[in-house]
Amino acid sequence: MQFITYYHSPLGKITLSSDGKFLTGLWLDGQKYFASTSGTVYEENEALQIFKETQAWLNCYFHGQEPEFTPALSPQGTPFRVSVWNILRQIPYGETITYKKIADKIARLQEVNSMSAQAIGGAVGHNPISIIIPCHRVVGTNGSLTGYAGGIANKIKLLELEGIDTSQFSIPTQGTAL
Repeated sequence: MQFITYYHSPLGKITLSSDGKFLTGLWLDGQKYFASTSGTVYEENEALQIFKETQAWLNCYFHGQEPEFTPALSPQGTPFRVSVWNILRQIPYGETITYKKIADKIARLQEVNSMSAQAIGGAVGHNPISIIIPCHRVVGTNGSLTGYAGGIANKIKLLELEGIDTSQFSIPTQGTAL
C-alpha cells in the first residue's frame, strides 16, 4: 500500500508518496513521469511521520537554507537508475555537476571504459524523488540547463534558491547535447 499527501511550495503543489516508512516519491505538479513509481492503489494520509519529516525538510529548503537532515528515502528503480540517483545524492547543495561527469563516475563503478551521458540523462529524468535527490543540479557539458522533468523554469528557480548564478548557463534548444 502506498500513501500520499501534498505539500504546497513556491513552485506549486508537490505530491509526496510513501510506503508507510520511507519516502518513495516527490513530484512537482505536472512533472514528466509524474508518480510513475507510486502504483495505482494509494491512500491519502498526511499524518505519517515520514511526511512530517519531508515537509520539515521542504520548509527549510524553500526558505533558502540547506537542510541538515534527509528524510528516509527509498526510490524504486533499476539497479542502474538507483546507482545514478545515489550519485545525485552526493552533489553538494549550491553546486552543479555535468551528465558527462556522472557518466564517468558510473563507468568507473561498473568498471567499463565509458558510459553514455544520454543513459545518465534517462536515469536522472526518471528520478522519483525530485529536489531531495537533486536532479536539478545536473547540467549539460556545454553549460546548458538541459533536462529537468519538472521544467527548465523550475530548475532555474531551484538553482537560484541555492545561490547558484544561473546566468552562466544557457537555456537549451531542441537537440541540445548532454
